[in-house]
Amino acid sequence: MQLTVNGEARELNGALTHLDQVIDALGHHPRLVVVEFNGLILTPERWGTQPVQDGDSLEIVTIVGGGS
Repeated sequence: MQLTVNGEARELNGALTHLDQVIDALGHHPRLVVVEFNGLILTPERWGTQPVQDGDSLEIVTIVGGGS
């Protein structure tokens, strides 16, 4: 399956059918990312029911803690 992830074309296993599986396959911790799926920000509760298809676009932003 061909997806665009953060502006880059990525080829992923076609057996990945839902957004939560894709996020896991990309190595992201679900509590530490915000995901925009085809232009819409989706809450983590929706990831398990959101189908992913060839050509979909994801923007994944990692939350980083810190400060002084």
